[in-house]
Amino acid sequence: MCLGMKLVQFIHQGRQKIGIQTLTSIVSLTDGHGDMPNNMIDFLKKHDELMKIARKLQNCNKNVISSDEVKFLPPITGCEKIICIGMNYKDHCTEQNVEVPTEPVVFNKFPSAIAGNGDNILLPSVSNAVDWEVELAVVIGKQGKNIEKMEAMKYIAGYMVANDVSARDWQMHKNGHQWLLGKTFDTFCPIGPALVTKDNVKNPNNLGLRCLVNGKLMQDSNTNQLVFGIDECISWVSKICTLKPGDILLTGTPPGVGVFRKPPIYLKEGDEVVCEIEDIGRLTNIVVAE
Repeated sequence: MCLGMKLVQFIHQGRQKIGIQTLTSIVSLTDGHGDMPNNMIDFLKKHDELMKIARKLQNCNKNVISSDEVKFLPPITGCEKIICIGMNYKDHCTEQNVEVPTEPVVFNKFPSAIAGNGDNILLPSVSNAVDWEVELAVVIGKQGKNIEKMEAMKYIAGYMVANDVSARDWQMHKNGHQWLLGKTFDTFCPIGPALVTKDNVKNPNNLGLRCLVNGKLMQDSNTNQLVFGIDECISWVSKICTLKPGDILLTGTPPGVGVFRKPPIYLKEGDEVVCEIEDIGRLTNIVVAE
């Protein structure tokens, strides 16, 4: 089994493609085999079959493109669902002085919120309380409904870094206190920098994760603080809706967000937000006014 496969979507010479990212280049899967699609969703729909082909092409010297020649896209676009788990870190619950949930707290973002590594986070003109949240993102690799917890990890294609950007005024004070609108402004779901296949992550429930704003460490925790593990979250959500290839599950954020600081700190134009997770990568975005 080949480890360390980082799958990416990109534009090269005006055409969208998918490929495997190395240190300085990309092996184009789209150019390397006639059955390969040009987008990650279609790749994941035939995940088991196409992963076998991808592994054969991984060390091929053909169809290699310099990273400098491409425009990277978010690893996933056009997915059906972005499902998020709230209040899912024990230390984050402590930060808020609230009880640890007894069942997963689920909300969502629209797929239109997706942005990629290096894309800008847009500050909405209607909010002055935009916050950061580093999160481990899980990508579903095959369709499933009513998935048993012990089978749940088999449904995962891989992992990404995510930033669950949140307009706290809209999340906490507007729209009847429902979270959706505060979570789903355009660009409020940066993901990336690649989709790291699950065989490269030994234990997703024990990964260090951090968020830095302008170089200052704001969040620093570990996924071993998760209230509900990844398998529990997948099983729980699948009781409600069918999970599809390419669906994204954001697993929650640790303490250190801006809203609970004294005084609160919110993102402003020009800020650099870096989210990083052990074994997965580093996601960087600059904040700009809408």
